Amino acid sequence: MKITRIDPFTQKENTMELDITQAQLDRWQKGELIQNAFPYLTADEREFIKTGIAPDSWDVYLNEESTEELELTEEDF
Repeated sequence: MKITRIDPFTQKENTMELDITQAQLDRWQKGELIQNAFPYLTADEREFIKTGIAPDSWDVYLNEESTEELELTEEDF
């Protein structure tokens, strides 16, 4: 099944061909945990379904250096 989402970082529309069924997608949309609805998908594929973040966006926008900058310390409060 083709899943199309907008990447929140790039605002680009991306499509992934995933081995899922409409029934699985419906179960997830009704509240089933994503890892239970799609147990054989990779974490990147599940994240794409859930948030629209494409795997290459993780590399560019959420690499280890950028997440270190987001960590809060006691001085931030």
